[in-house]
Amino acid sequence: MAVPTLERTGRTTPAPARRRGRRESGERPGIAYLFLSPWVAGAVLLTVGPMLYSLYLSFTDYDLFTTPRWVGLDNYTRLFTEDTHFLNAVWATVKFVVLSVPIQLVAALAVAMLLDRSSRAQGLYRSAFYAPSLLGTRVALALVWRATFDRDGTFDQVMSAVGIRTDGWLTQPGTALLALVALGVWQFGAPMVIFLAGLRQIPQELYDAAAVDGAGWWRRFWSITVPMLSPVILFNLVLDTIRAFQVFNAAFIVSGGTGGPQYSTLFYTLYLWQKGFLEFKMGYASAMAWLLLLGIALITTLIFRTARSWVHYGGEES
Repeated sequence: MAVPTLERTGRTTPAPARRRGRRESGERPGIAYLFLSPWVAGAVLLTVGPMLYSLYLSFTDYDLFTTPRWVGLDNYTRLFTEDTHFLNAVWATVKFVVLSVPIQLVAALAVAMLLDRSSRAQGLYRSAFYAPSLLGTRVALALVWRATFDRDGTFDQVMSAVGIRTDGWLTQPGTALLALVALGVWQFGAPMVIFLAGLRQIPQELYDAAAVDGAGWWRRFWSITVPMLSPVILFNLVLDTIRAFQVFNAAFIVSGGTGGPQYSTLFYTLYLWQKGFLEFKMGYASAMAWLLLLGIALITTLIFRTARSWVHYGGEES
């Protein structure tokens, strides 16, 4: 029996060729899904699942020991109409963000510009300035900060030696927040490293041309450094803002978990912890958590919207 040939039948066999090519190239979609499965399982079980469950709990009355009871929007209504400490927590957090984030970015950029200069001990200086960021979230450092600014602490003793009595920054409503702002600003290592990387990407020819034209230091900084560094500034601004709204360790340890004098350091996350883990109002705390998420998302969106007028990419406005 004659076997049909390609010339007689006019048919081609692309499918087997593709299958052979896939086998020969070692392409195995199932293997890729297998390697991705731990991440997918972790995301679903540890992130997405708990978030959806907390969203459900925000509409319930739940105390960790009994079955959640559906209350609808009651938790959200009570937050804005009955809970006066909620507004205190929001205001304390906003003040902390407004004070700490700009100062930290300015300090990080200033130190990065100093470290951008060539020096034999450049690596040592970078490590020294970055060290506080590595230790910033540690309990020991927060305890040291508390001992420094508390009544009869190191700062109080130094000021008393020069004739100024402070009675401890952490015991005064007007200065307790400033002590936490100082702790937050002191941890500028991470944005400093990012600024330093951005400075290295600015062509030196731009500064040379500006110097030939007679531009001074400030003119070169404002007309070259800031526009060329604006995407990095936006990146650090968004990250530091989100991080500042979520601050907890410093406020908890420095204030002893109470919120400081007259609730001056009762940050949002600290008040959320009090409601959830001291009063066992998990439904109420879940509602607070989702309001924090929505607030951060809204502020981040506003930052990106305003960035269109001051962030430049390749010499053009974003």
